[in-house]
Amino acid sequence: MACLRSLLLIAAGGLLAACNTISGSYPRSSPLLPDAGIKVSAGTTLTFEEMLGAAAVGAIIYVVYDPLAPNWTIQEQALDQETFALALRAKSFRIGGDGESMQIFRRRAEQLQREKGYTAYRILDYSEGIDSGTPFTHRTSQGIIQLVGAGPIPAR
Repeated sequence: MACLRSLLLIAAGGLLAACNTISGSYPRSSPLLPDAGIKVSAGTTLTFEEMLGAAAVGAIIYVVYDPLAPNWTIQEQALDQETFALALRAKSFRIGGDGESMQIFRRRAEQLQREKGYTAYRILDYSEGIDSGTPFTHRTSQGIIQLVGAGPIPAR
């Protein structure tokens, strides 16, 4: 998704830069888009200008909202072989998901437990809050888990 955003920004920058460099026999007296439209129903006709505007607004909304991106990102830091600090941050624009940080935190703790070969985990610390950044705020949560039980599986 970051690649798509980068490509859209590069394309928009290129179009803006090209506005000053166009020369030659470009049709300067007639519009770029024809004065035509598509008849959607008996009483509704959409012009090419309206469709282009709607597509541009849709592309901007998609880039900002990005519905395919996960609602939460996790940063993980190993404090030692059995202890991990997890920091979660919600994306700026989302629909719902405000109360799911503990569920995601526990899910990641269970994944670490299975990956490292332990039988259980213990939550040593957990807190939730809001990061008041400019221009948007983000819900955050952080905590520390300790893996307990059988211990890591020895390498063969």
